[in-house]
Amino acid sequence: MFKIDALGKACPLPVIETKKALREHKVVQTVVDNEIATQNLKKMAEQLGHLYQMNQDAPSHYTVVISKGNTELTTEAPQVAEPVETVDDYIVVVDTNVMGRGSDELGKNLLKGFIYSVAEQDVLPKKIIFYNGGVHSVAEGSDSLEDLKNMAEQGVEIYACGACLNFYELTAAVGEVTNMYRIVEMMRQAPKIVKP
Repeated sequence: MFKIDALGKACPLPVIETKKALREHKVVQTVVDNEIATQNLKKMAEQLGHLYQMNQDAPSHYTVVISKGNTELTTEAPQVAEPVETVDDYIVVVDTNVMGRGSDELGKNLLKGFIYSVAEQDVLPKKIIFYNGGVHSVAEGSDSLEDLKNMAEQGVEIYACGACLNFYELTAAVGEVTNMYRIVEMMRQAPKIVKP
């Protein structure tokens, strides 16, 4: 059994680390410190058709065991999620330097987690387009710059709106500078668009 200590790690790290470990191990035990993480791990296990077991060891200490294949954890039959038909050809568009409404501090952390999660997907997007406040993510000093550079190295095309970079007095440290006409064209031709 492969063990992961995810205590103190924010979402989505426990799920991503567990999913990676399941590529090489039949049984993975992940220790987390909050119930939300256990629910996210359960959803992941169900989506992958794996067995899931959780024990609460203390108020802020949960042990989750996920088993794939025929490795039995309990006598209950596994709950297998229905297969979902997906389109693997997609682009991501980011138009702000925060994700969601409410706290900007939380929103910045959520956007960083979103871009990291995109980078950790089994299927990467064809393109990522940044415009308006989203161009902050491609500039030097961005918390997401390394994730974006890694995706670019893997063939993901990254574009930033030139007028937006000029407005914010930024320079793109990754990707290609483009214009709104091309952005509309790429979005119009995309079979699927993902937006935080």
